[in-house]
Amino acid sequence: MGTFGRDAIARLAVAWIVMALCPSVIAAEPQLVSVTRIWDQAEHSAFTDLIRFENQWWCTFREAKDHGSSIGKVRVITSPDGVRWEAAALMEQDGVDLRDPKLSIMPDGRLMLIMGGIVNDADDRYSTRVPRVSFSTDGRDWTPPRKLLAEDHWLWRVTWQGDWGWSVSKLGEGSDPRRGMLYRTRDGLEWEWITEFRLPDNTWNASETTLRFLPDGEMVALVRPQWIGTSQPPYTSWSWTKLKEKIGGPNFIRLPDGQLWASGRRYGDQARTVLARMTRDTYEPVLTLPSGGDCSYPGMVWHDGLLWMSYYSSHEDRTSIYLAKIRLPDDVPE
Repeated sequence: MGTFGRDAIARLAVAWIVMALCPSVIAAEPQLVSVTRIWDQAEHSAFTDLIRFENQWWCTFREAKDHGSSIGKVRVITSPDGVRWEAAALMEQDGVDLRDPKLSIMPDGRLMLIMGGIVNDADDRYSTRVPRVSFSTDGRDWTPPRKLLAEDHWLWRVTWQGDWGWSVSKLGEGSDPRRGMLYRTRDGLEWEWITEFRLPDNTWNASETTLRFLPDGEMVALVRPQWIGTSQPPYTSWSWTKLKEKIGGPNFIRLPDGQLWASGRRYGDQARTVLARMTRDTYEPVLTLPSGGDCSYPGMVWHDGLLWMSYYSSHEDRTSIYLAKIRLPDDVPE
């Protein structure tokens, strides 16, 4: 038997011993149950979101020729079990790059789909943009995308708390004058400005943001490029923590037991999609999903004791949509 074979057996034996003697250590780490490619019919499929609605899975994403300036369409697919997927809807507008779709369920039971709409000039350079919204009662028939707010805004993920939906819009391009604006809505059409996110390093370059609420009403924001913010009602005064590393396409959820888990793009020699433990002031990547290159922008749903996560990646033959199921630990060690 060669050296490699002996080393492999030794490592396996150590793993068995650890599992037998220290099951709590194993249980403290998330376990990837499965990951499958669920859609790859476009040259480039990206920027996902995932939701449970009417006992079905619904996943949305952008289809286009590439990541950048090509004209994008918003696809919605559905599945009864997360295995068999079919097309449910396709939204498009002439001359408009629709991208970054995000799903939520409104208090009246309708699905709401927020997306960005970019218009480029004759040289395919960014010209202007404005957010758009569509509504559906069944996930298949959608209202035509309707413009929201003013030019150069970009509403991102919407989180509902009671009768109010909350979202952060990134305003402007680049690091200056890009700014983050907190809004709320009752109907998805009229938006009330609450405050501006002013980050402590004075760059004020808040970008893609996911908001969640804790049981006491505290709002938590995970903000690209590397910030966690917290605020109590009326959410006009914020405390900020700068993270140790940058994150792209940030998303996070709160489990029924109070744990916070986040996901997004981790930067390095090659970008990866990661799952991270999160608190009100920390973000710790602990699991790397099969991914690489152009990737991330996850949707996250807790269902039947597992974390279900959609994301996109270009590590295989084309940029495609993936669905992962992850078993999370019952207790996170301090």
